[in-house]
Amino acid sequence: MVKTTDELALMRVSGRLLASVFEMLDRRDLAGMSTLQINDLVERFITVDLSARPASKGQYGFRFVLNSSINQVVCHGVPDADEIVRDGDIVNLDITLEKNGFIADSSKTYVVGTVRPATRRLVQVAQEAMWQGIRQVRPGAHVGDIGHAIDRYAKKNGYSVVREFCGHGIGREMHEAPEVLNFGRPGTGARLREGMVFTVEPMINQGSRKVFTRDDGWTVVTSDGKLSAQFEHTVAVTANGVEVLTLRTGETPGRALAA
Repeated sequence: MVKTTDELALMRVSGRLLASVFEMLDRRDLAGMSTLQINDLVERFITVDLSARPASKGQYGFRFVLNSSINQVVCHGVPDADEIVRDGDIVNLDITLEKNGFIADSSKTYVVGTVRPATRRLVQVAQEAMWQGIRQVRPGAHVGDIGHAIDRYAKKNGYSVVREFCGHGIGREMHEAPEVLNFGRPGTGARLREGMVFTVEPMINQGSRKVFTRDDGWTVVTSDGKLSAQFEHTVAVTANGVEVLTLRTGETPGRALAA
């Protein structure tokens, strides 16, 4: 769905506010916190400090404001008071925010304390895979160009790409057209037009791309128990290319920070 100039201006506001949520988290030591404590911290920040709405809460019956996915959890991890983030973990925090009727969506995989070099490399590659996809965004390109770039980069580095979940259009609704797959063939899929807004959000696995959902109906984990990492930004197609609406202060497009 193509956004008007006024709608895009409002989406920039939502994106900037969501970026500030991650900037707040960047200043926190997550080690020793429960994933429910992180959820509650984010909820207070969004509702009190930003006077915005956590868009995920109540969406599809979900009771929390974020997904917290630790280590082998691929996505949709459910915050829990008994789940503690520990030194050596990686944890993806996937957060949405609505302001003035428009939603932004972003996620980051945090490296907690001292991790193994192989773990850090996975996170770095996952972040760069996202940027590889974002670099394809311009008027006249296709969503298949994005997926192809992501998949090629991940495989070149020895990793697999989860296929069951993908990026999506976003605006007044959390999920709009088009679907933005993390694999594909160049020149296929929806053609990108100026004013389109969507997420790019690859999930990169250390081992097999196969996943399964736990009995809670939400938590998706790797089938082989190996690690998974994800990064996500909300982007807009501009006349000259792409604008990252959820870009954080100090974040350099295309450079993996892995922190």
